[in-house]
Amino acid sequence: MRAIQILGPGRIEQVEIPAPVPSADQLLVAVRACGVCRTDLHLLDGEVAIPHPPIVPGHQIVATVVAAGERADADEPLAPGARVGIPWLGWTCGKCRYCRSGRENLCDLARFTGRDIDGGFAEFAVVDRRFCFALPDSYGDLEVAPLLCAGLIGYRALRLAGDGERLGLYGFGASAHIVAQLARAEGRSVYAFTRPGDTGTQEFARGLGAVWAGGSLEQPPAQLDCAIIFAAAGELIPAALSAVCKGGVVVCAGIHMSEIPAFSYDLLWGERVVRSVANLTRRDAEEFFDLAARQPIATSVSRYPLDGVAEALEDLRQGRFAGAAVIDVSGSK
Repeated sequence: MRAIQILGPGRIEQVEIPAPVPSADQLLVAVRACGVCRTDLHLLDGEVAIPHPPIVPGHQIVATVVAAGERADADEPLAPGARVGIPWLGWTCGKCRYCRSGRENLCDLARFTGRDIDGGFAEFAVVDRRFCFALPDSYGDLEVAPLLCAGLIGYRALRLAGDGERLGLYGFGASAHIVAQLARAEGRSVYAFTRPGDTGTQEFARGLGAVWAGGSLEQPPAQLDCAIIFAAAGELIPAALSAVCKGGVVVCAGIHMSEIPAFSYDLLWGERVVRSVANLTRRDAEEFFDLAARQPIATSVSRYPLDGVAEALEDLRQGRFAGAAVIDVSGSK
């Protein structure tokens, strides 16, 4: 099969490798589409370590089941031809104190799609059958792919931010353009923060219902109740703290962030909270896709072929598109 591999920091290439064979607890799937995430860029740049390179990245996978390995239990496997979604969380131990307390996202032994397990920038992949999900029929392959990480992590971040009425979104990319729609449907006011001078993205945000859009270090016209930081820039933490009211919550939604500069305790005082979001749980996915089936979410997608992964990652780095990038694997023949 054709696949894209990260060989090491800064090294990515298209290769021909054998198609994977599913083990007893796995499904073999044919990849139809796979979203491009900033985490893929962190993996390529070496900011998030790859334990055993080379690896096929990509963890927002839309695929169809081809075959199932033999199972040790009596449950019926997903039928061949079924469409499934495969997210970042690819396996957990199920036994540790995190897994047993409903916090499998924190499992110390967790394996992640596109980092520990070959991901979706390839024609085929294997997945633990417990960690894939049926997708709403109302979404096409390209449109639903960003929901598998940008949507899921955004949904978890929104829940952890609380139910404040005025929500700030720092970094208005794949996740934020989905979260903005969820927040507006809940009756919240959205304030969008972009790279300074990025008037195109600011206009994109206003088109999705943001009541205000400006540069990432600007002060919004009203104090925020909560904020989510999707950008990987540590300097946005004190900026967001200065924008939220007393008791406000700042959620850091990325897996990697640059150094956080020192800031005055006055920014944190007043029972303000800074917290991170780590990965996702299967319960997050079940809740979110149930919501997405009932409440349509429009994703703005830039399509790339399989041999365009490197280009898509560089375009993401440079902010050359609004919304999300998706690799159209089935259309890349």
